[in-house]
Amino acid sequence: MENILSDSDVQTIENLSKSRETIIKEIHKVIIGQDKVIEYFLISLFANGHCLLVGVPGLAKTLLISTIAQALDLKFSRIQFTPDLMPSDITGTDILTEDRTTGKRIFQFVKGPIFANIILADEINRTPPKTQSALLQAMQEREVTAGNNTFPLTPPFFVLATQNPIEQEGTYPLPEAQLDRFIFHIDIDYPSYEEEKQIAEFTTSQEFPKINKVIDGEEINKLQKFIFKIPVSEHILKFAVDLARISRPDESDVPDFVKKLVNWGSGPRASQYLILASKTRAALYGRYTPTIEDIEFVATPILQHRILLNFAAEAEGIKSKDLIDKLINYVKKK
Repeated sequence: MENILSDSDVQTIENLSKSRETIIKEIHKVIIGQDKVIEYFLISLFANGHCLLVGVPGLAKTLLISTIAQALDLKFSRIQFTPDLMPSDITGTDILTEDRTTGKRIFQFVKGPIFANIILADEINRTPPKTQSALLQAMQEREVTAGNNTFPLTPPFFVLATQNPIEQEGTYPLPEAQLDRFIFHIDIDYPSYEEEKQIAEFTTSQEFPKINKVIDGEEINKLQKFIFKIPVSEHILKFAVDLARISRPDESDVPDFVKKLVNWGSGPRASQYLILASKTRAALYGRYTPTIEDIEFVATPILQHRILLNFAAEAEGIKSKDLIDKLINYVKKK
């Protein structure tokens, strides 16, 4: 659907682009490299989504997240997921207190660490499904239910969950319903040789510099709502929907390699997120409408946890990323 941006909308996009540059500059005071990961973070934040990060220990995942929280002037909370973690350890619990004026004992709800703006759910797959599900309502509904009471979460609310890809003993795979709540599945790789040299020198020779606040929660809320106003052309909309639909082996006109390699394709949330994330990326770069290149940039982290490959793909050594590249090329040639 086409619509025209007003002069104030154009100014908002220009301001957002400047803010992106400043935020990245502040983050790079502490974080060396990881440019693509930082960009995915900012896209998901302003698209009002959540991220799942997969990477081995020691890649500064926690430091990166806490640094972003400082630059955005947001309340940061870290939850270490362990096998004995209970849902109430996340959401909060009722405690028995005494009313000083009446002397009566009453139950009072004490809020848990979920009541923050940026939540780091560290090693989320180390806790049982019952506890994992405590995040589900918060991520989708932006509220927490405890007993008979429901408490709204203060926006912006942004969950960044981490997983360790090498230690699988004692872990619980995330349910598909919860995986689908994450706009991005981001793989964090090792730094390059030069980056690792800089990291080794920087972290052993000086204290971390102070991070300046660039933007606050109220402004982020306004920008998240503004993203929906950004127009999308018909061919971009069609590209996103086609890309999501041809990942489904049961569709009538999908390529043969999908029927051969895919067990389960992406759902409608994938096409929604492709559009929303590409809009956000365009705005972050000061552009007024997304392009095919924007969709290509966000396609892999959006689709890779929504497409389930079968044994034939595993036998041939084909990964989700390889398949997504093939899907993009197929749609571009249509």
